[in-house]
Amino acid sequence: MKVAFVGKGGSGKTTCASLFAAYLAAAGKPVLAIDADINQHLAVALGASEEEAAALPTLGEHLPLIKDYLRGDNPRIPSADAMIKTTPPGRGSRLLRPFEDNPITDACFRQVGGVRLGVTGRFEEDDLGVACYHSKVGAAELLLNHLVDDRDEYVVMDMTAGADAFASGLFTRFDVTFLVCEPTLRSVGVYRQYADYARDFGVRLAVVGNKVTDDEDVAFLRTELGDDLLCWLRASGHVRAAERGRARPIGALEPENLAALGALLSTVDSVERDWARYHRQAVEFHLRNARSWGNDRAGRDLAEQVDPEFVPGPMAGSSVTE
Repeated sequence: MKVAFVGKGGSGKTTCASLFAAYLAAAGKPVLAIDADINQHLAVALGASEEEAAALPTLGEHLPLIKDYLRGDNPRIPSADAMIKTTPPGRGSRLLRPFEDNPITDACFRQVGGVRLGVTGRFEEDDLGVACYHSKVGAAELLLNHLVDDRDEYVVMDMTAGADAFASGLFTRFDVTFLVCEPTLRSVGVYRQYADYARDFGVRLAVVGNKVTDDEDVAFLRTELGDDLLCWLRASGHVRAAERGRARPIGALEPENLAALGALLSTVDSVERDWARYHRQAVEFHLRNARSWGNDRAGRDLAEQVDPEFVPGPMAGSSVTE
């Protein structure tokens, strides 16, 4: 099951993503985490030092490998260079299972705090003024389009802040999107903007209140968010200690905050994915990107990459011919 954490910058979405990933790992559930935020802090939130986080391999630097492996022998894709971030899988493509060993996971993912973590990569000096961050996030979008996860397998992504998540079709790749909201008007404003954008695409959105200090904060969130408010996390000494470099096991989290994480898991586990709809949305955004910029860059009609006879899913396995 694929899960995203979004919200206003500074709302605590990285903290919430790391707590949820750690909660899953402590429960013995397989969890794959991806840091797709321009501020790459998920590794540190999971317990890595700044030096260890900086040394992690990135999806962005391995984009040629990712494209070449996923392309497989799909006859609709003549070369890895012809692939763009939205290229959907088809017959002959390689489909990834989140916890198998393959060249992509071997090259791009590392164990951090009991969680298998991949990071999109930081902005480098050469990127400043000439590239947008979505050029790095594209590697994650390509992976999710080819990632065939099943129930009781969890993929947790820390997304870019605010409405930046809508700069690509990545926002449709998740079974549940948790929007982290502080008890402030600014944070509620980001929720309303996100909910408005997401409504037409059937995004399953649930709100997690964060940095709640008293009953007045809870009442404010309930009034502003209504039924979309799933649960809330209260101000946490556990989190504060981690932010000061004193990481503790997730079981030491305050009981009411652990209960909130349990509510997140119950919400995710209640979802049934419609693979045909999921793939249809991937194709829709691929065609949008092809018309907007992809065809010009590739010098060909990238609509040809769409295989009308193909739908991914756990039963599809790896569709590449070895």
